[in-house]
Amino acid sequence: MTFIPAEWPRKLRSQEWYGGNSRDNIYHRGWLKNQGYPNDLFDGRPVIGILNTWSELTPCNGHLRELAEKVKAGIWEAGGFPVEVPVFSASENTFRPTAMMYRNLAAMAVEEVMRAQPIDGAVLLVGCDKTTPSLMMGAASTDIPSIAVTGGPMLNGWFRGERVGSGTALWQMSEDIKAGKMSQEDFLEAEQAMSRSSGSCNTMGTASTMASMAEALGMALSGNAAIPGVDSRRKVMAQMTGRRIVQMVKDDLKPSDILTKEAFENAIRTNGAIGGSTNAVIHLLALAGRVEVDLTLDDWDRCGRDVPTIVNLMPSGKYLMEEFFYAGGLPVVLKRLGEAGLLHKDALTVSGDAIWDEVKEATNWNEDVILPVEKALAASGGIAVLKGNLAPNGAVLKPSAASPHLMKHRGRAVVFEDIDDYKAKINDDALDIDENCVMVLKNCGPKGYPGMSEVGNMGLPPKVLKKGITDMVRISDARMSGTAYGTVVLHTTPEAAAGGPLAVVQNGDMIELDVAARRVHLDISDEELATRLAAWQAPKNSVVGGYTRMYLDHVEGADTGADFDVLKGQRGNEVPRDSH
Repeated sequence: MTFIPAEWPRKLRSQEWYGGNSRDNIYHRGWLKNQGYPNDLFDGRPVIGILNTWSELTPCNGHLRELAEKVKAGIWEAGGFPVEVPVFSASENTFRPTAMMYRNLAAMAVEEVMRAQPIDGAVLLVGCDKTTPSLMMGAASTDIPSIAVTGGPMLNGWFRGERVGSGTALWQMSEDIKAGKMSQEDFLEAEQAMSRSSGSCNTMGTASTMASMAEALGMALSGNAAIPGVDSRRKVMAQMTGRRIVQMVKDDLKPSDILTKEAFENAIRTNGAIGGSTNAVIHLLALAGRVEVDLTLDDWDRCGRDVPTIVNLMPSGKYLMEEFFYAGGLPVVLKRLGEAGLLHKDALTVSGDAIWDEVKEATNWNEDVILPVEKALAASGGIAVLKGNLAPNGAVLKPSAASPHLMKHRGRAVVFEDIDDYKAKINDDALDIDENCVMVLKNCGPKGYPGMSEVGNMGLPPKVLKKGITDMVRISDARMSGTAYGTVVLHTTPEAAAGGPLAVVQNGDMIELDVAARRVHLDISDEELATRLAAWQAPKNSVVGGYTRMYLDHVEGADTGADFDVLKGQRGNEVPRDSH
């Protein structure tokens, strides 16, 4: 893609606030000067908002205040005027019922911060799972020049000589507790080893996946995704990002120039190659909707089906993000995709260059971390999009994290009506379940939870775990953490709370899963399914107001990104009227 920079100098939108000597201009300038800014900073240079998701209750982002200073340094060096702006920070670690419920709220808040204030460009300072997509969504809606810089992953966790992956180890060890293979004391000792530095998940969880998606989309500088949060090179990346955004404003290089269909296809293939989180499906669908790019679940299956998973990281593989960085990081993966004809090489990035120009000289320093294709973890990685009478609008499964022997399976349904029902029953030895059954969880989708929590990777019943079984087929309308693993069918749409077929699955029904055929099927007749659906009654909802009411009224299904129906394609950075 050829990008033609805008003429410079020209009048920027911030001058509507600060340029001139009217009463309103003096009002805006004068108040900002109470922080000690000299008059010449209001001379028409780019005003850059550093949209900072720092919060002490968002552990992944707890070090972003320090990085913000490096971003500021870069902006000053390039002749810009940096202003740090705190924005909504949706933490996956602490938010209840789930941070996903607040992703759209965070995107709305960012959009309005950018549109309503004197910002010519934005640095999206992000880290935790939902902060990266929410800020990119908000920036896409305003279409003001924007660039992402992530906080980076934590250093490797270590426990008794073994790598401990954030999230992944938690799921493994909690199952070992139930199986009687690990003591509670050892579990508590391991807890301290899981998070030993600042940063986000050190596995290829959702935070690391979305950092990789930002880079693959071209919305972050090359090499950004994998630098550890405490590595000095992360600070260099932040400073270089600050420098770059000033030139992006001068060139008028906007999200709509970068977020093309080709960019999204690059990201989908990258997700397959890295063994990325299933959450990327929802976030990229929502982001595409903001820039009016026609992206669907079918695109995910089409683009990802033949992509081998070559990044040997937990939860799919062996290593962690620290080793991925040392091996060469995402540029090596993008180079491999380009060499295989799986990359749109001319896709534009925030650097102003094509993505291929950024990665073609990348070197792989460790072929046990970034594998040769012939040693891929999964020959056909990506995200498998399943359809059938149980998921007419689609469901997803991550092949690289699933068990090969379960990829074609037929089993008896054991049904949990919601997550509370699951918790009440799963540890009961009287539960009629064995390893051949299919665990079904309802009412955990966008409307059902509400918010679509990461509960789809249901822990197995203790009596199955004690037999040495570590995986079963699980189906739900929920999400799962990118750090999780297993043969888990997720995002089943329409969801149960919206009257999808999942809502009428009964104990004892037979369910067929055939990943190769992209099929998930409830083995009852069409007539029986229609009868059950006709008799179905929507669960009662006691929510009467507030954001939750707005969320329930406007959230769409997971198959289109679970964004709000009123926010798609509403792009514009018009300057609001002055009220003074």
